[in-house]
Amino acid sequence: MAIEQLGEIVKDIHPYITAIHIREKQKTARELIQIVELLTKNNIPLSKIMINDRADVALVSGARGVQLAFHSLDTASVKENFPQLRIGSSIHSYPEGLNAKEKGADYVLYGHVFHSQSKPGKIPKGLEELKKLSKLDIDVIAIGGITPDNTEQVLQGGAKGIAVMSGVLEARDPLLAVKAYSKALNNGGV
Repeated sequence: MAIEQLGEIVKDIHPYITAIHIREKQKTARELIQIVELLTKNNIPLSKIMINDRADVALVSGARGVQLAFHSLDTASVKENFPQLRIGSSIHSYPEGLNAKEKGADYVLYGHVFHSQSKPGKIPKGLEELKKLSKLDIDVIAIGGITPDNTEQVLQGGAKGIAVMSGVLEARDPLLAVKAYSKALNNGGV
């Protein structure tokens, strides 16, 4: 998807979402900064922008925070050196969640929960591990194969929120799709 197209979609949907995660692994730091600038020109608040893996870009751009993975800088080191950043940690298991919490992550992104087009052939993690993770006293955001129809299950499994990519960005009408997720989230906590 072209960055300009992403900017247009996010411009329309941002009132219904709490964060936009820029996950462009092949982009340079300069290109990532340009994406942030494009989003802010489309009135996306910096407080909603999370940068994947690049604490330097998050800091320089003024983004809300950084999403770290197993190959990223150590969470504790990022927390110590960049205390103003909100730090997420991508995890796939309870032990990884415990480690992220101990190292000071503000939240964890756990998945993939259900079958996902972005993880073809990989067995989903399911809801049982999510239920264990929810006891860690750290916000758990679930990702992977989440639809408006299964959002309630995910929330009942202990997730504080969901992360969605293809369900919105590949939808025929992204705004309609994000509104369906929003409705599911608002009804799911009941």
